[in-house]
Amino acid sequence: MKHGKKYVESSKLIDRTKTYDIDEAIATVVKTATAKFDETVELHVRLGVDGRHADQQVRGALVLPNGTGKSVKVLAICKGPNEDLAKEAGADFVGAEDMTQKIQQENWMDFDVLVTTPDCMGLVGRLGKILGPRGLMPNPKAGTVTPDIARAIKEAKAGKIEYRLDKTNIIHCPIGKVSFGADKLTENFNALMEAIIKAKPAAAKGQYIKSCAVTATMGPSVRISPAKFSV
Repeated sequence: MKHGKKYVESSKLIDRTKTYDIDEAIATVVKTATAKFDETVELHVRLGVDGRHADQQVRGALVLPNGTGKSVKVLAICKGPNEDLAKEAGADFVGAEDMTQKIQQENWMDFDVLVTTPDCMGLVGRLGKILGPRGLMPNPKAGTVTPDIARAIKEAKAGKIEYRLDKTNIIHCPIGKVSFGADKLTENFNALMEAIIKAKPAAAKGQYIKSCAVTATMGPSVRISPAKFSV
């Protein structure tokens, strides 16, 4: 893959023969982000688990201390008094059958997060084939299926992220924008890594954190030593 001039120049600032301390790695990512837009900084961590087994799945959610820097559109599928609660909490779209029909019939997807209450999961479940491949299906483990719809909406707006393994046992997650600066990004990084470490399955054997790297949207990745994490 051929990279542009800015990427090549940024790459020269990174020592590919070493792994970095956390603070140094994130400061380097900020320094090497040269795009004209506010790039997203992402964490990529490979775990020593086999996600094909249910007892080795790693999945969860948390609100990052400094948010994600992204404006999030929330769809709340709920009924009765929960509709008013959802609107008061700041949901961008609120409804039940009308919203599920809009998604099914119009392929409407103008939202980033879908939250719902347990009594509406029958409705939402019909959308599994549409929402699932897009990563939008609500889940109790992620806190997006809950009786407390207002809290779920506020957390989504505040910068709640979901982390989960992909098919290669790697977790990819945003930890903020370059404009946050190294200190706030490091806070978010530490919060996410702490959650991932706490989520270590009992069935996982051997080294849990296999590799770890941070990168900006258009920049080169910076590797962090797995030895920095005591698991």
